Amino acid sequence: MGAAVPPDRTPQVRPARTLGDALAEGTVLLDGGLSNQLRAQGCDLSGELWSARLLADAPEQIEAAHAAYARAGAQVLVTASYQATFEGFGRRGVGRAGVVELLARSVESARRAGALTGRDVWVAASVGPYGAMLADGSEYRGRYGLSVRELERFHRPRAEALAASGADVLALETVPDTDEAEALLRAVRDLPVPVWLSYSIAGDRTRAGQPLDEAFGLVAGNDQVVAVGVNCCVPADADGAVETAAAAGKPVVVYPNSGEAWDATRREWTGGSTFRPERVREWQRAGARLVGGCCRVGPSAITELAALLKGARP
Repeated sequence: MGAAVPPDRTPQVRPARTLGDALAEGTVLLDGGLSNQLRAQGCDLSGELWSARLLADAPEQIEAAHAAYARAGAQVLVTASYQATFEGFGRRGVGRAGVVELLARSVESARRAGALTGRDVWVAASVGPYGAMLADGSEYRGRYGLSVRELERFHRPRAEALAASGADVLALETVPDTDEAEALLRAVRDLPVPVWLSYSIAGDRTRAGQPLDEAFGLVAGNDQVVAVGVNCCVPADADGAVETAAAAGKPVVVYPNSGEAWDATRREWTGGSTFRPERVREWQRAGARLVGGCCRVGPSAITELAALLKGARP
């Protein structure tokens, strides 16, 4: 890895409202896929750390990618910490203090990019699943052979570091099964920051095969959770999941990928896009309040979503 770039500690202004307050008032727009924007900027994302490597080697590229989505109209920027773990960076020789610094940098980069807009932009610190650290596609399968307690121990240190970094919300995202969802909710339960929980799904079930009503039901009565839903699934699967998620009594978060298929062996996307921004109207009617895109959904699609949301009432 290249030499670390000193962090910019310039104080950043946080939004006056909480994200929870904003969701109570109407629909809030998420960004799109960070990795595809980084590739569009010419970045090499090969290797197990994926986009997280750039937190150490080229943080200016991370900030530029966030800025592209902020300019497109995104009101929430999701950090580059999805695959940033103590274990992953540790294999590259980065010590614990260094990883904490990189996690904080992920939040700072998004905060600076959002500040350029002159409007409220919330920073969501990504807490990716255990499988993302393995870098073998297992986050799309789940069932790693670990207990809920073991998964909780894995997630807790990173969640603590991101909560301490000043993020507005923790995004517990791309969760493949209910065991990991339970572990994540336990890992964050006494941290002073709200969270959203979003599953990666296939059809009407989690990637591990559990019914979605059971999966979404885990957040019932949990005031720390400001939204529940799905991400990094094909758009058609997201359509039905929004209604099921709404039954949990929380605002729904939905940000599917482009509909292309991820080849974990070749580490590339295949097929064509089925992401259609006009779907947002149906999502809103079904209860969605936090909407956007995931992998392969770029700034142009977020611009279209922003335009549609300005003309649509929730």
